[in-house]
Amino acid sequence: MSECQLIVGGGVLGLLSAYALASAGNHVALFDSQSVGAESSWAGGGIVSPLYPWRYSPAVTALAHWSQDFYPWLGEQLLAQTQIDPEVYVTGLYWLDLDDEADALAWARREERPLQCVDVAAVERAVPALAKSFGRVLHMADVANVRNPRLVKALRAALQQMPNVTMHEHCAVSGFIREGGRVTGVHTAQGDMYADQVVLAAGAWSGELMKTLGIELPVVPVKGQMILYKCREDFLPAIVLAKGRYAIPRRDGHVLIGSTLEHAGFDKTPTDEALASLKASAVELLPALADAELVGHWAGLRPGSPEGIPFIGPVPGHDGLWLNCGHYRNGLVLAPASCQLLADLMLRREPIVDPAPYAPAGRLALAG
Repeated sequence: MSECQLIVGGGVLGLLSAYALASAGNHVALFDSQSVGAESSWAGGGIVSPLYPWRYSPAVTALAHWSQDFYPWLGEQLLAQTQIDPEVYVTGLYWLDLDDEADALAWARREERPLQCVDVAAVERAVPALAKSFGRVLHMADVANVRNPRLVKALRAALQQMPNVTMHEHCAVSGFIREGGRVTGVHTAQGDMYADQVVLAAGAWSGELMKTLGIELPVVPVKGQMILYKCREDFLPAIVLAKGRYAIPRRDGHVLIGSTLEHAGFDKTPTDEALASLKASAVELLPALADAELVGHWAGLRPGSPEGIPFIGPVPGHDGLWLNCGHYRNGLVLAPASCQLLADLMLRREPIVDPAPYAPAGRLALAG
């Protein structure tokens, strides 16, 4: 017998959770306080890799590797279903002048990933726009980026085609309905809504909602600002990354530069200071951007969490409530694996990876 599941949050984690659960035949209702995909899922860069994968725990690595292998299929599936191309674009990624190059290479050997040192002159031939100021380069050829605004648009369209999915946009959730020790629904702007299970996938806002249950979920907003240039289509053939800043090429010649890391609460106002800093980084990486057309500057809020390890699984003492949140800088990277794992746990299937590192049990506290 199919169950009814209610998802709070319409970012890529909420959308893919709905897609996975509905594909298994369940009835899914998804709620977002605005249009789906309008927050960090839209604002991010879309690199299908952690920026520095060797600096993360094995828990993040496990989800990243599964998702990286899955993304090409997901892009093809969504294009076939919706005629909207998420543009999963395999460009490779160059890391420039790393301080921890030896750690990166050791990680690659251990994880059997195709990361290698490459000759600077060869990189300069492959990426002519790159500044000539770098001395050492690591390269991974199979890294892709996804055009995240198109990904959420495709997911929204796919869900709209499914008769067992309803989407409630511009419908804020203010808290949870509890009956005994069980969560049975949510309070919304359109009234109380009930379900067999509730999934919280509200990104940076997840911690605020958990406080309504007296639970301290360590997920906090971390602001990130980015800028966008319009260049010719062949200007940048690969992702380049130096000093924590990156340039991401889109197929049509747009180049994203990101990103800042700011603790500013829920303020998403773009600032002149960040704009100047991002433009300086852009020109340091790709000098010709000094004369390129700047076409965008925006900010989003990442769901910061301890060590960037997401919370995926049931909430102890609150039967019926599940978490899929706290992915910090890697929401788009980890989303396919995170949502598959969530669905596996909720549907009592064999999980794709060991769920223990992501379990909320032992990682939550009572709100003060």
